[in-house]
Amino acid sequence: MLQLPPLSLYIHIPWCVRKCPYCDFNSHQMGESIPERDYVLRLIADLKADLPWVQGRKLSSIFFGGGTPSLFSGAAIAEILNAAEQLIGFETGIEITLEANPGTFEQQKFADFRSAGVNRLSIGVQSFNPQHLEQLGRIHDGSQALAAMATASRAGFSNFNIDLMHGLPEQTPEQAGSDIALAISQGAQHISWYQLTIEPNTEFYSRPPSIPNDDRLADIQQAGMRLLGDSGFEQYEVSAFALDGQTSAHNMNYWQFGDYLGIGAGAHGKITLPRQGSVIRTSKTRQPDKYLARQGSLIAQNSAIATDDMAVEFMMNGLRLRGGVPTEYFAARTGLEAASIDSQVYALQRQGLMEPDSEKYSTTALGYQFLNTVLQSF
Repeated sequence: MLQLPPLSLYIHIPWCVRKCPYCDFNSHQMGESIPERDYVLRLIADLKADLPWVQGRKLSSIFFGGGTPSLFSGAAIAEILNAAEQLIGFETGIEITLEANPGTFEQQKFADFRSAGVNRLSIGVQSFNPQHLEQLGRIHDGSQALAAMATASRAGFSNFNIDLMHGLPEQTPEQAGSDIALAISQGAQHISWYQLTIEPNTEFYSRPPSIPNDDRLADIQQAGMRLLGDSGFEQYEVSAFALDGQTSAHNMNYWQFGDYLGIGAGAHGKITLPRQGSVIRTSKTRQPDKYLARQGSLIAQNSAIATDDMAVEFMMNGLRLRGGVPTEYFAARTGLEAASIDSQVYALQRQGLMEPDSEKYSTTALGYQFLNTVLQSF
């Protein structure tokens, strides 16, 4: 029987100074100004419309994503958070993350974001190497990235994430390792380290850069993983590494098939409805101008996850976690009997791809290497 999981809130702020050539997110280059005030009011109205899906829960985490949320003022972020707390309420110890660019302009606001209630930053560094930053179309340089981390610490952020890409054009294992080492040296407690992929509907898809071959990519991956491990960072998800258990509560809720409201242009949500016996996915009007101008509901799509897709959706999230996901979550968060996937699980265990553990679903080290193969079984 379906049970209500923890509830998070995702808030999408879609504007950037400039669209990066690799980015396939719903982000839009800003003009001379951003309609900050109008957007804040629309976000609050959007949240109010979603209140029936709260179902008595408080928020366990909030994540401001984009785009570039740090383009907004500290006062705007505070107004949004105050509305969320008044309308829904916060769990004790709530994690509130805001994505930030490391540019000088955004750094000046870090203390304002901390005062507004943000207690975790995710800084989009991508690389400290000037050549790679230029190729990625980033508007900051390496010294600004280093300064941003120091500024975050001075502003009172004891926990911040650094986004780093690898597999960049002409990148060597030594260059990738240097990026990781610099992030660690400046006090990052969490590093999201992921490979550059060429996505449709991006500038890189139309004009692909020369990325390293498979052998070089494997060398980069192995060297980076070794450096992170030797530095005390635990890989707890495919591309997420944390010191001393500083995992991202918000992302953990995603991967454990928890619920989240999504507000803002193009934001997605996932909501469990026990009375209806269904789990739905929602998305909001994508284009910022239409999101601001639309009368009535902002929901662009609202559909139930099909029963036949529920197991693979659950496993696609849960098995990304290196430690797996509790077996009890399967029935509680999908509404399916655990016995419905026993044959697949036992077969994968016999092949040495899943651990023989009755308390959790998790892959072996081999299964983690071939995660897509594992997921095809469901």
